Amino acid sequence: MKRRQFLAGAAAAGALPVGRLWAVPRVHTRFLLVFLRGGYDAANLLVPVASDFYYEARPNIAVPRRECLEIDSDWGLHPALRESVYPLFKKGEAAFVPFAGTDDLTRSHFETQDGIELGQPLGGRRDYASGFLNRLAVELVGPGAISFTDHLPVVFRGAAKVANASLRVPARAGLDERQAKLIAEMYRDTALGAQVAEGFAARRDIARAMGAEMEVASRGAIGPRNFAREARRIARLMKDAYRLGFVDVGGWDTHINQGPTATAGAAPGYLAQRFEELGRGLAAFADEMGAAWRDTTVVVISEFGRTFRENGNRGTDHGHGTVYWILGGTVRGGRIAGAQQKLARGTLFEDRDYPILNEYRALLGGLFVRLYGLDAVRIGKVFAGVAPLDLRVV
Repeated sequence: MKRRQFLAGAAAAGALPVGRLWAVPRVHTRFLLVFLRGGYDAANLLVPVASDFYYEARPNIAVPRRECLEIDSDWGLHPALRESVYPLFKKGEAAFVPFAGTDDLTRSHFETQDGIELGQPLGGRRDYASGFLNRLAVELVGPGAISFTDHLPVVFRGAAKVANASLRVPARAGLDERQAKLIAEMYRDTALGAQVAEGFAARRDIARAMGAEMEVASRGAIGPRNFAREARRIARLMKDAYRLGFVDVGGWDTHINQGPTATAGAAPGYLAQRFEELGRGLAAFADEMGAAWRDTTVVVISEFGRTFRENGNRGTDHGHGTVYWILGGTVRGGRIAGAQQKLARGTLFEDRDYPILNEYRALLGGLFVRLYGLDAVRIGKVFAGVAPLDLRVV
């Protein structure tokens, strides 16, 4: 029986009401969720160039206006993405959503990561056997789902069967102990010798403490460099066999030494390197998808943003609102999407963070409605009690 005949017959019989024919899920669209574990510094990714307070609050780590890639009169993009994500943005295949995230206020990596992956209402009992991407997979009968992680993440727990593919590759540190000793030796017996030696000693102590926290916050996720290496393999699997995917990328808990940008011949700082690697991986994924990129959506999220003001260690601490990235051939991009507000001394959440103006369940729910044609009943099974937010970006 032809599909049109079947649908007409089902509608006449009352099994598929005519008014809801649009709600039949479209399973051909590919969706990849990229989770940046550790809470990345969104204010140095999508830079609020129109905010003088941003430059007052970050005297050492702010990205200079002149170095930012042009977005609009309010925002600029970190220059590390010049050769990767920025061309996608200029083609209308990438958009950014500031002031996004969860209303969870714990500022705990673990509590907030779990809460986001579960996608369940705050305040109720958590069902750790039901992640929101698994619930979405249940609603999309058809090609399968895959997690590019060592172990099945919370977001994919549930009734639907999900494949697993580890991307584990050993990573290297940016500045090792040998290099630190060489630099200290250069300054020995000079006026700055004692200060340099003390500085490196303090750096080692802080790095040991904060490095352990960053490793735990990343929950075993691959680093951005490994993601850049493996992005094409992810794309080959996604375009051939899978329609839902998940990958987590660690290394974003930048309490110390976020570092400068990568311009004017200077060596890039830690955060600039991470952005460059992440962007390179996303661009490689888009390229490897080929014609399938037209039907692909990628969303990049993190558990929270970071404090608007820099801390005493030239880094940032756990914050609240963040910036989501939406990329793909399905995307109506080249713009900033969602609710926004001016950033000034009096507009921060609790005088320290980005507020949440675009709640993540509503945001993702709106994307899934547009991508897959889910009706109110189906989207309610993915995100209970949510009114989908239609940003019209896909």
